[in-house]
Amino acid sequence: MKLKHIIKNILRCTALALPLWGLGSCTETDSDLVAFVEDNNLSTPNDTVYSLMGIINKMQVIADRTILLGELRGDLTTLTENATLDLQDIANFTADATNPYNNARDYYAVIQNCNYFLATADTALMKRGQYVFEAEYAVVKTYRAWTYLQLAINYGSVPFFTQPLLAEKEANPALYPHYDVEQIANYFITDLAPYVDTDYPDYGTINSLNSRTFYYPVRVLLGDLCLWAGRYREAAKYYHDYLTKQGDIHPTGTSSVSWATYDFDTVLDSYASQFTSTSSSEMLTCIPMETSEYDGIESHLTDVFNSTEDNNYYYQATHSAAYDELSRAQRYVLVYSDPVTLLPDTVVPADTMTYQNEALRGDLRQFSIYMLRNVSSASTSQATLRQTCYKYSTTNVNILRLQHIYLRYAEALNRAGYPQSAFAVLKHGLWYQNIDKYISAQERTDAADLLSFSQYTFLRENTQGIHSRGSGNADADTTYIIPNLASRADSILYVEDRICDEMALETAAEGLRFYDLMRLSLHRGDPSYLAGKVARRNGTAHYDAALYTLLSESKNWYLPLE
Repeated sequence: MKLKHIIKNILRCTALALPLWGLGSCTETDSDLVAFVEDNNLSTPNDTVYSLMGIINKMQVIADRTILLGELRGDLTTLTENATLDLQDIANFTADATNPYNNARDYYAVIQNCNYFLATADTALMKRGQYVFEAEYAVVKTYRAWTYLQLAINYGSVPFFTQPLLAEKEANPALYPHYDVEQIANYFITDLAPYVDTDYPDYGTINSLNSRTFYYPVRVLLGDLCLWAGRYREAAKYYHDYLTKQGDIHPTGTSSVSWATYDFDTVLDSYASQFTSTSSSEMLTCIPMETSEYDGIESHLTDVFNSTEDNNYYYQATHSAAYDELSRAQRYVLVYSDPVTLLPDTVVPADTMTYQNEALRGDLRQFSIYMLRNVSSASTSQATLRQTCYKYSTTNVNILRLQHIYLRYAEALNRAGYPQSAFAVLKHGLWYQNIDKYISAQERTDAADLLSFSQYTFLRENTQGIHSRGSGNADADTTYIIPNLASRADSILYVEDRICDEMALETAAEGLRFYDLMRLSLHRGDPSYLAGKVARRNGTAHYDAALYTLLSESKNWYLPLE
């Protein structure tokens, strides 16, 4: 679809007073939108609530592609022979304007509705001394900023406007500047900053979901925007303040998958359960989806990553050889009490150890998340080898969880010049004794309020290094360190590589990988960083030189806008 047609189309489909569940799709009309808008000012609480739900309905349209575009173009997931041609084109960087996952119009439909809400909501209306629409106004601001960010990281440079388009004559792309990701990030940092402490609305439980999980935290989004804009200390500060906010703290938690004994024959797993419950404290933000096609827009991610009745149990995406190699290269360290001396001892599995499942070698998170099983009683039209990916166990599309924030916080700390602090997030966990023990006095002084974690709420009992979620007791791993390097710049690059690996181990299959590689490559000013990772997605022995050459030019990272 041509760019002019994309912009024209968003004039036709503005969600105003629409319920979220059981909504169905918008009907296109050629009615005079100017008159329509004049009759629909948002001046009552019902107006704003229904409009907010209508915006969420528009976000449902882009929910699946948010994950697929970020995951399939990265290095951690590979497609099976059962994958659709549309998915294959995404993974191969050959998606054109006919690919259903490449439709900028759908992002602009969200933006148009946000712009309309922000332009017409009666923000001066007060009740009992409080502005009635302040909370919803802040939410819509974050929806708009988040959607523009998705546009920019998928399309590169995009038409930018913040007022609703109300007439056909306004659908001329030449009227609007094109903003890249840094320009968009800088614009919305300023736009969102006044709302950093605004409380979000609470509509209770809707379809078994706490409605507050519909919203992206302002502080976290400001951190994301600062990270993309290269404003690293500001990013670290926003993440830190979200994690440590008095009365609403977010320690890492201690969920993990681990060996139970020094014989390495029994696994204890509290990791996968984070993804199978809609009430998990790990899950912070989702795009709520309908539970049936009759009600409206469903997510089909389960059919991509899992064997289901709808796909005759032929899953379409699975873990890549590159992910296998990275996971199995990790050193698992077990600390246990010696049964004779009762003293703590450290044990590492031998490299020659034989496992019942090779996914048990090294880091255990892949083993926890992916399960394969054979079914001998399947019909001839059904697959006998079946996969479950526990990260896709609910009907909703998760876009933010707690460990994402900690990893981005580490990324920001490191780029701000504090590699010891960043590495401590991975290895030790940031509670006060670890901060004093593993971060130099000079770096603690320089980082100052970026390392302020209350000794009364961030404790050994609720905090761990992220690497320990799958690699045993990282705190006791004498090889998992920052080596002595020639300069701080070298240390920053070294730690960034470890953060990149940890992002892979922790967030594989969640739709973040391509964007993480993109952002790290932009930090370095080196497109080959992304290109080299993706070219090895099928394993070191199957390096794709042609793909490396293609992606070494950053212009080829993006989808065609027209």
